[in-house]
Amino acid sequence: MESIKAILESRKDVFLEELLQLLRIPSVSANPAHKADVARTADMVRDRLAELNMPKVEIYQTAGHPIVYAETEQKADRPTVLVYGHYDVQPADPLHLWNSPPFEPVIIDGKIYARGSCDDKGQMYMHVKAHQVLNLLGGELPCNIKYVIEGEEEVGSDNLETFIRGHVDMLKCDVILISDTSMIANDVPSLTTGLRGLSYLEVEVTGPNRDLHSGTYGGAVDNPCNVLCEMIAQMKDSNRGITIPGFYDDVVVLSAEERTKMADRPFDYEDYLQHLDIATTRGEAGYSVTEQVSIRPTLDVNGIWGGYTGEGAKTVLPSKAYAKISMRLVPNQDPDKITKLFTDYFTRIAPASVKVEVRPHHGGRPAVTPIDSIGYKAASAAMLESFGKEPIPTREGGSIPIVAMFKDVLGANTVLMGFGLDSDAIHSPNEHYGLFNYYKGIETIPLFHKYFAEYSKR
Repeated sequence: MESIKAILESRKDVFLEELLQLLRIPSVSANPAHKADVARTADMVRDRLAELNMPKVEIYQTAGHPIVYAETEQKADRPTVLVYGHYDVQPADPLHLWNSPPFEPVIIDGKIYARGSCDDKGQMYMHVKAHQVLNLLGGELPCNIKYVIEGEEEVGSDNLETFIRGHVDMLKCDVILISDTSMIANDVPSLTTGLRGLSYLEVEVTGPNRDLHSGTYGGAVDNPCNVLCEMIAQMKDSNRGITIPGFYDDVVVLSAEERTKMADRPFDYEDYLQHLDIATTRGEAGYSVTEQVSIRPTLDVNGIWGGYTGEGAKTVLPSKAYAKISMRLVPNQDPDKITKLFTDYFTRIAPASVKVEVRPHHGGRPAVTPIDSIGYKAASAAMLESFGKEPIPTREGGSIPIVAMFKDVLGANTVLMGFGLDSDAIHSPNEHYGLFNYYKGIETIPLFHKYFAEYSKR
């Protein structure tokens, strides 16, 4: 540990500047206008990995954005760790809510403010620098290491599964290590043991064949914006439960013992409210906040629009209204089944005065990782040595759809060892990542490799 700290201390400034260079590239995978930026980011990731003197560092082109792959010399007498991360980022909109330009990183109060600082460039790049620390320690690496760094996570990893299935032999491993999750707090380390799945879709409601004068036609012709709001309102009951028939059929219900253990997780409700500047929460009745955001499924409108939204007034009755809707899913819920249930219900509750269309986007299955695996035990030991505290197992509300796919295709469990915080504003304006967290990740990851090698021999 002292050797790791000494190496890290001597190179902190360099490690930070390299991350800032990465953050300056607007690698927004969802926007075709940034295709060249995404490719440029892949090139930079490849170049940084190549500096680690690995025998294989390549960029694999896909039907979408590139995948960067690298591997150390693979030795038969040691276990193999596959590190997954992504270099693409969410769109930065709305830009006017950022306190500084999203792709011009600044450091304020020990935090790096930039799009992708936490999700996932900062966390992904910890692994590259941790590998450099391992090299500088001298001697042989405790584990074989492979890297899969993709550029489409924020748009559903559409081409990753094709790549994985096409390179199963190349990607054989004993464990998959991902840093794209959060901890409870900087002084309360934790390891994520569960992720929700996802069904994401877009709906379109069409009324008249053109925008109409709201005075001439209003009150007689149904307004698609009004109808869409009414339909969305029907999708939840007074207890905030989801009304789609069959939606809860496959939901795994946790035992009273499991729920009691979840309640032991440190959580300050008043601090939660203050941080979000809200007066109260309003989730599904009968469940705590920590349960509502982890073990219960959700349905949320992510965007809604239609009619005139420009400056001033324009009195129109719009022809169309749209919404983007996501449903977070819990163990045993299948995203394809949920998408169909939503589509059937949404179509059925539409009044005859409008036409509706549901367009599925991307989805993913929920995942639960075992806490009795060698990988989890190695991560726990690494965090215990680094933080001085044993990490708490937690379930997270977000989704990393490829975790279930990795298990299906590669047969390996995933360890979710993230160093972000829920307060890092990922996907939001003013996303940030603490310098403490960035450096603590670089410090802890080499210890994971050490303990995974040791535990694998037992």
